[in-house]
Amino acid sequence: MNVQGKSRPLADSYSRTVSYLRFSVTDRCNLHCVYCRGLKDVPVLRHNELLSYEEIIRLVRIAVGLGINKVRLTGGEPFARRDCDALIVGLREEFPDLNLRITTNGTLLQPHMDTLFKARVNAVNISLDSFNAQTFQRITGSDSLETVLAVLDELVARGMRVKINAVAMKGVTDRELEDFLKATARWPIDVRFIEFMPMGAQTIWERDSFLSAGEILQTLGSMSRLTPVENTHRDHGPARMFTVEGHKGRIGVISALSNHFCDSCNRLRITSDGNLRTCLFADAMTPLRDLLRNPDVSDAEVAQVIRKALANKPIGAELLRQRRQAAVAAMSMDSIGG
Repeated sequence: MNVQGKSRPLADSYSRTVSYLRFSVTDRCNLHCVYCRGLKDVPVLRHNELLSYEEIIRLVRIAVGLGINKVRLTGGEPFARRDCDALIVGLREEFPDLNLRITTNGTLLQPHMDTLFKARVNAVNISLDSFNAQTFQRITGSDSLETVLAVLDELVARGMRVKINAVAMKGVTDRELEDFLKATARWPIDVRFIEFMPMGAQTIWERDSFLSAGEILQTLGSMSRLTPVENTHRDHGPARMFTVEGHKGRIGVISALSNHFCDSCNRLRITSDGNLRTCLFADAMTPLRDLLRNPDVSDAEVAQVIRKALANKPIGAELLRQRRQAAVAAMSMDSIGG
């Protein structure tokens, strides 16, 4: 395939090289996490508004030609979309060396377990904010904690690399840090706390609910000995990782607000309806869906549109400092893809 500009690194105006692409394959989710979409039903896209699996694979093909080597499928909940297995297998068949990862809430994953291993998925991230059944139900609107824990057990037993992502909320996370620490003793997994971000018009974020990465590390450090892990190959992404003395797993924090990592941001996002989003905190998007559906538009032309959009990738931390309202970004996290 002749993709225009293949020899040039995919970089923005701040010389940040981009190598990581996140795809929201659907805006649908079977959970209603309070920090994401709330407990009420929300409108979802019609099927023809979503990128088809063929269009997603084509975009990955273009992105790989531009130097992208890591792709994450997310949502919404990716397994809430019918026949998601076909996409996962299709990506692996066409891109045998692609670093392919999935983020899921785990509640619908079990029937797709064999597909993950058949497609040699590199890692699975599970969104899990509490190991307490009552708290889990209060946050998600679902009583499916045991289902998630069973999936976690099976993934680990079968040798999958697993990470837990927990949104850090004061009054919730700080009361359950010991449970998360116990998880690193039970499983060889990475448990990562993500600072609660003021994202979306319906967010419940407020300053009093914010729990910083520093506070988390201070508390965990009083419970166990934590040793920083050097991120020599940036394989941790934005997380600062720590080993836990005597435990199989590790602890990590992602300080999106208190200590931003915008200077090393290497990612782009594609929304489920085919819009390219260069920054999580910026609502500016570049439509790609109609280009992909236009038979007169070549892969090289789509690649050029991506390059042009990337040239305007902002510094997210500056957008946060400039905000005049409670939240940044009008879209909710389930629409953006996290």
